Amino acid sequence: MPRDADATRARLLLAARDEFAAVGIAGARVDRIAAAAASNKAQIYHYFGSKDGLFDAVFDAMVAETLDEVTIDPDDLAEYAGRLHDSYVRRPWVQRLATWYRLERGDSGHPIDAVVRSNAGKLRAIEEAQRDGRLSSTFSPSELLGVVIHTAALWSGATPEYARLTDEVGAARRRAVVVATVDAVLRA
Repeated sequence: MPRDADATRARLLLAARDEFAAVGIAGARVDRIAAAAASNKAQIYHYFGSKDGLFDAVFDAMVAETLDEVTIDPDDLAEYAGRLHDSYVRRPWVQRLATWYRLERGDSGHPIDAVVRSNAGKLRAIEEAQRDGRLSSTFSPSELLGVVIHTAALWSGATPEYARLTDEVGAARRRAVVVATVDAVLRA
């Protein structure tokens, strides 16, 4: 039975990821998620407690996957930004979920623990590299982390109007712009 429970939970998370990415937390419907997962609403409440609990589980899984896939390298933040950009290209739902989170929960006062832990670890790595003289201290760790994260999301977080202006920019060039921009900031 554990395998079936694990499979059901995994199907629910995948269906919820797609639903939340498409319509946000408020627009998501548990009946659509359950149907897409070939499950039922009762299973959502059994495994996750609520629609909000399901969103938290989806977001936590997304953060964990990103951290596993793209570890920070304070000695090469430009390449870290490039790898983060690559991750966003492969997983377009990440930016959509992050946008919905900011819109619907940004002021909730209840941050997601996985994100808080992730940011704290990245800041410690940057602080250590700055303290050891391996990384410029022109910018504070939080400023530098913000520049890196947001530069990595430049193309995936663009408005449709801006994206149309840059349709001719190929994938390799987009990545190169991200890496070069972070490199230029680090040399500033």
